[in-house]
Amino acid sequence: MSESPLSDVSLPHSTIRPIGVYALSGLAADGNHLLAVDRVRGYLLRVDPHTNNTIVLNPHQVADWEGVTGLSIWQDTFWFARGQEVFWCDRQTLAPTLFTRLPYPVDGVAVWESTVYASCQKSGYIHVFEQTTGEPIRRFPHPGVGTETLTVFEGDLWVCDRAEQTVYCLDRIAGTVRFSALTPFSDPTGIAFYADEEGQAPLCYICYADEEPYIRDDPNAEFPYELTFRDRTFIHPLYFHWNAAGHYTLSNGYLVELSYVEELLPLEAVTLNNVQWRIALPSDTLRQRIRHVEPIGHEFAIEEQEGQKVAVFQFDRVQPHQGGLLGWKAIIEMYGLKYSLSPEDIDSNLPLPLELQQRYLVDDDDLAMDAPEIRQAAKEAAGTETNVLRKMLKIRNYVYDRLSYGIQPKIDTPDVALARGIGSCGEYVGVLLALARLNGIACRTIGRYKCPQHPELRHLPLEPDFNHVWLEFYVPGVGWLPMESNVDDTVERGPYPERFFMGLSWYHTEIGKGIPFAKMKADDKPEHVSMGDLAINHIRFRILEELVPEGDRP
Repeated sequence: MSESPLSDVSLPHSTIRPIGVYALSGLAADGNHLLAVDRVRGYLLRVDPHTNNTIVLNPHQVADWEGVTGLSIWQDTFWFARGQEVFWCDRQTLAPTLFTRLPYPVDGVAVWESTVYASCQKSGYIHVFEQTTGEPIRRFPHPGVGTETLTVFEGDLWVCDRAEQTVYCLDRIAGTVRFSALTPFSDPTGIAFYADEEGQAPLCYICYADEEPYIRDDPNAEFPYELTFRDRTFIHPLYFHWNAAGHYTLSNGYLVELSYVEELLPLEAVTLNNVQWRIALPSDTLRQRIRHVEPIGHEFAIEEQEGQKVAVFQFDRVQPHQGGLLGWKAIIEMYGLKYSLSPEDIDSNLPLPLELQQRYLVDDDDLAMDAPEIRQAAKEAAGTETNVLRKMLKIRNYVYDRLSYGIQPKIDTPDVALARGIGSCGEYVGVLLALARLNGIACRTIGRYKCPQHPELRHLPLEPDFNHVWLEFYVPGVGWLPMESNVDDTVERGPYPERFFMGLSWYHTEIGKGIPFAKMKADDKPEHVSMGDLAINHIRFRILEELVPEGDRP
């Protein structure tokens, strides 16, 4: 396979939304159409990707297909799973024939020549069988922790993991991961490669199934509006570019407009002279590129600070109760990023550069690194591990085990947060920074905001509910790698997905890496007056269009 099988694909393909469908749980390509399974209704569906026209192929056998997961086509047979069993049927009768039974529920099925693959989250393995006899050949571990659907394409086994929000490309013989890519939406439930014209580059389609909240109008209720949920299922292309030399993959991106504004609204009458207001600008990174920046409300100069760009606003004087706006609007390309590195890829003999030791192994932000509780936690978290990837993952899981997510009125130091057992994303970051640095891993805070995850809502104002921070850790010989701060939406005590360990989804906005996000100074500013006493901020996103990653980012 070439490094980037899909990088030449144009973007005429859009989201496919079959009507009358509740929860797609399997996907396969069949000539000019896609085939999919609705596990709720028991429908085997033929879908036209260009028109969304949907036909039920099994109107008289839906009872046999209820609860089906996974779908694969080999010659004139369909293969699928239901419960603990794997079935096949021919195109004409669609009558299921039992192939094999596993001790646990089967989530996905793929067939390639004489080989049948069946994924089973409960066992933690992908099981491999001989097609003609049904005899087991071998098995290899799941690459992720969620339920996984399968397909085989160009000789590789492709795995779509629902909890990980990740597609893995595996060597179908050895089961080793070649690379992986993050999906742009949550809850992926099926995967297929599709090409409807001779010579057309193959397109990877992913189906998704979850619930979405909406406001229901109930005219019979005392309060007519209520929050409830409804099924949401659809099919969307997965675009990706795999850089084998860099061990990373970029996936679906979006062109996003981000506006950040400070509204002057002093809480007390104060006069400030020679005021300088500094606000970091979005960063140019491997997965993020700035197309355009312009001021909002007040002109600024752009300065560079430690390799990052900062908007600098100057005021001769800020008067008591003065109003006004200052900020910026940026047009940003934002892509999904996922590294595929194993501990064996890391040279443990390479030292951490001295300048990084001096800056990123110290307590420079109230990290309580001298507190006995934190020093003990650092020892327990890493144990005797020496490989930096395994060590960082152990520290992450240790913190995830001991903290539950919760919004706090203020950010406490790591010793307080760890003792309390509840922390915001900022407190998760504080604990992770302290434990990692004490174990010799250079790390730093990154982030500021996540774009609301609604890429289907184009050109509409979207406002995040909270700010957000995560971190990067440094691996000698590789560079800075991203890691999400908190456990997100998974159950406590794991197993924890690794989707954002060495990965970020498209909606993470990187601003001012390694420098303060905003600072203000004035000749006569009282010590008790902070930026929050002088202004309130406004953040607004607009998603403009979807992007295909092509080539390396600067």
